[in-house]
Amino acid sequence: MEWNIEEAHKLKRLDMFLLEKFPDKTRSHIKKWIEEGVALVGGKTVKAGYSLKVGDVVYLGEVVEQVASAEPQDIPIDIVYEDDDMAIVNKEQGMVVHPAIKNYDNTLVNALMFKLKNLSSINGVIRPGIVHRLDKDTSGLLVIAKNDDAHVKLSEQIAKKDCRRIYWALVDGVVKSDGEVKTNIGRDPRNRLKMAVVEDGKGKTAHTLYRVLEVFDKYTLVEFELKTGRTHQIRVHSTHLHHPIVGDKLYNNNPCKFKLQGQLLHAKRLILTHPKTGDIMEFDSDLPDYFMNVLNALRNNVK
Repeated sequence: MEWNIEEAHKLKRLDMFLLEKFPDKTRSHIKKWIEEGVALVGGKTVKAGYSLKVGDVVYLGEVVEQVASAEPQDIPIDIVYEDDDMAIVNKEQGMVVHPAIKNYDNTLVNALMFKLKNLSSINGVIRPGIVHRLDKDTSGLLVIAKNDDAHVKLSEQIAKKDCRRIYWALVDGVVKSDGEVKTNIGRDPRNRLKMAVVEDGKGKTAHTLYRVLEVFDKYTLVEFELKTGRTHQIRVHSTHLHHPIVGDKLYNNNPCKFKLQGQLLHAKRLILTHPKTGDIMEFDSDLPDYFMNVLNALRNNVK
């Protein structure tokens, strides 16, 4: 959640501004958010008494503990597979995976609680069944655990790199060859809203494979495969390669000529071992219409 500061809030203290937005919270609670870096101004930590300026951007990150529990909601979602142990969901762009600050409902979890009879309890009442996540504006396949035993086994597959997660993305520029990226990823020291490639000894190891699928005049369709699962990993690594993802408002500073709501990044294929039967299962999802429309425009040289 973020707010652009205008003349009406000029010189107002940050803590008082947030208190206006969250009147059910105490001033000490607001101060804690600021001190812990949950509330930022311009991507940086400031003091509670910071005087806001016109043009400042106040950002409030996830505060999951604000949500006591998630409630079932009848929200349409695309369940492409389901059995007694797991489900595979094709998440649409714009849907948040689980409840958090200012996203108390209308999340994938709310929909899952309505659609599925059982969900694993390992991640608590806010994230039942969630084994791994996708960013809000990333679409595609997610595996959902319907019981705790399945959750443990699916999580182990991801940790051991036995579960293959393959994404397609359209990136800026011409990528000349296939390759891989191995770096450490951690919080960007200049902007805490972002992740970044950091020096050895900091952050966590991140490993991504990539393969060129189709080359256009100024863009490339690329397949990425995660070997680790760090926050924003593909978005950070594509930017590190100087080929940021088209439509990525956080990591791509280049002008975007397409009318998009978010990045052209889609979790296309998921290959895993069934947690009970041991069978190898493979799932594939079509690119969303808005993604295909951009590709078709490029193929037809539409300006």
